Amino acid sequence: MDFAFLSSIFTQLLKGLPLTLNLGVLALVGGFCLSLILNLMRTTRVGNALASAYVFVFRGTPLLIQIFMIYYGLAGFGFIRHGFLWPFLREPYWCGLLALILNDAAYTSEILRGGLRAVPRGAVEAGRVSGMTRLTVMRRITLPIAVRQALPAYSNEVISILKSTALVSTITLMEVTGIARAAASETWRAVEIFLCAAAIYLALSLVVTRLSAWAERRLSPWQFGETP
Repeated sequence: MDFAFLSSIFTQLLKGLPLTLNLGVLALVGGFCLSLILNLMRTTRVGNALASAYVFVFRGTPLLIQIFMIYYGLAGFGFIRHGFLWPFLREPYWCGLLALILNDAAYTSEILRGGLRAVPRGAVEAGRVSGMTRLTVMRRITLPIAVRQALPAYSNEVISILKSTALVSTITLMEVTGIARAAASETWRAVEIFLCAAAIYLALSLVVTRLSAWAERRLSPWQFGETP
């Protein structure tokens, strides 16, 4: 095995890591904010129908198709090409980020909804009886319990989004996978190159897993034999 080549390729792939992290973090932040709006919409009948349709579409179709629809499809509408958003939507970065945000919001909204449903009704009622306001109950009872319940599933979603950033390489963005594809086409040494790329994604997944386990211990110390 050519370790000098592996070292060179690994260094080259790391140059795409900032873009990978940039897309991943912004997609998670944007997706989380949009998921909160979707859950608020579910409080009304019409809003619930719209939110359910949104989740069904974006969870039921491949992310790669969504990226292509936004990057290639939106240009087919004249009002978009001549609109104020066109300077952004003609750029592959913004199209890729938008697709990641919309996709992440669909999954995150269901994760949050599951966490909120897991909050015992008795705990909320006990808080109200003790004199807490709705805001205090939300802050001290509902949200802590919902976050603890949703954390394992959400950590999986974080890992999924970080890996899904690889798909934006199909629209010319040179993140880790984009650089790997370009290097493989030049050197014809795909095995070594994509093994290095896989190692980077594995390292990112390991970091997220460790952080999630730490957060679970902090939020539920009694489950791990620790004192809060």
